[in-house]
Amino acid sequence: MSDLALATPLDTSPRRLDAIDRKILTVLQEDASLSVAEIGDRVGLSSTPCWKRIQRLEADGIILRRVALVDQNKIGLGITVFVSVESGDHSDGWLKKFAEAVSAMPEVMEFYRMAGDVDYMLRVVVADMQSYDVFYKKLISAVALKNVTSRFAMEKIKSVTALPVPAVAAA
Repeated sequence: MSDLALATPLDTSPRRLDAIDRKILTVLQEDASLSVAEIGDRVGLSSTPCWKRIQRLEADGIILRRVALVDQNKIGLGITVFVSVESGDHSDGWLKKFAEAVSAMPEVMEFYRMAGDVDYMLRVVVADMQSYDVFYKKLISAVALKNVTSRFAMEKIKSVTALPVPAVAAA
């Protein structure tokens, strides 16, 4: 083994976040359009060290991307449907085909493999019942499914995008 291999071990453990990193994440989740100077003011840093931390958080994959949140009702997507899917086939090939098909459907906002009484859960947004019917037919024709159950949201009571950034654990 070379000296270089010994000198550069692979570190796949997540980087520890300090209190300032956590404040930066909280501020960015509230408003990613703030300038670096404004973020720095809120977390107690000048612009350059704040910018370097943000760049490091992005490089480390902690900050995945910065986006604009859009009101789905104001763009004509008034129906949210939670779709539970049960499969009779649990093979890798089936899952790959199903995941590719569902991932290509723009109506699907979230897609999870579940533990419990259903195999998959989808959050779907559409304009109206006719649009959901078109989506449903596309879903059931993609791969063989055992059961599909649709639950229509009547009212959104809470919806947040900001993760609750845990405090630094006391040492």
